[in-house]
Amino acid sequence: MNSMSTSHVRSGPARSRPVGQRRRIRRTAAGFVAPFFVLFTVFYLVPIGYAVWQSFQKIERTSGIYGPAHTKFAGLSQYTRIVSGQEFWGGVERMGLFGLVQVPVMVAVALGLALLLDSGLPRGMKFFRGAYFVPFAVPAVIGALMWGYLYSPGVSPVLSGLAQAGMHPEPLSGGLILWSIANVVTWTYTGYNMLIIYSSLKSISPEIYEAARMDGAGTLRIAWSLKIPLVRPSIVMTTVFSIIGTLQLYAEPTMLKIISTAIASDYTPNMQAFAAAAGNDYSGAAAISVLLAVVTFAMSFGFLRFTARRQERT
Repeated sequence: MNSMSTSHVRSGPARSRPVGQRRRIRRTAAGFVAPFFVLFTVFYLVPIGYAVWQSFQKIERTSGIYGPAHTKFAGLSQYTRIVSGQEFWGGVERMGLFGLVQVPVMVAVALGLALLLDSGLPRGMKFFRGAYFVPFAVPAVIGALMWGYLYSPGVSPVLSGLAQAGMHPEPLSGGLILWSIANVVTWTYTGYNMLIIYSSLKSISPEIYEAARMDGAGTLRIAWSLKIPLVRPSIVMTTVFSIIGTLQLYAEPTMLKIISTAIASDYTPNMQAFAAAAGNDYSGAAAISVLLAVVTFAMSFGFLRFTARRQERT
């Protein structure tokens, strides 16, 4: 009886300690996580909520265009005005065509470069890995200015060389400007996507490749049947990021607009929102931003659902 009671008494504090420790761990974790949630709420959730609220407002003046202005609740009138116009949907259609061509090309090039580096064939892989990533480190404005110089007739050494060969392309014309922008975006972000896929390739166990080689698989067979399926989540992630970035395109067309008459202020939805805000139409700019977020979510979610269904079928 004494031994049983002693063990029972000793087991009481032992059982209570883990509960107290768990509470202290939770409080400590909450203390570390709290700054993130505070900053996330103040600088992300609050601006989003304010933009949504602003999109339901409109500014009215009591006496002419120079009278005192006051904000009035307008319901869905801002959304109705934007949806019924051609500018917003024209920009979305333009960016949809842009992404339909540019995103697959960029992801395919990034995948090819990642597979090439992972194969170990090129010498000086650290140099090439850094060289592929350097364009992403260049600010978008600087990159667009540099390509604008290469696109400008009379000053571009590339166009001068093509002219001597009998070719006279006009990359800043209306028929080519969209693909000139696509070239700038591909040059900028291919290295970034390549690093994501390459990091995923490096996490694969080498034993899988050794087993495949023992079965007689060559380099191309291993890349097609093993590497690409194993890094599929990274490919999907980079594609989703690229889709989101396509609809939010702003810096490159804005900089090329300075030297090209083919780019108007409503060329992309983001440019439309900025132009509306610059004209003191803050409610219209907020409505464009909210609609753009909805379209971006729909396209990204649709792509994820499409890839998930294909994976289930296979």
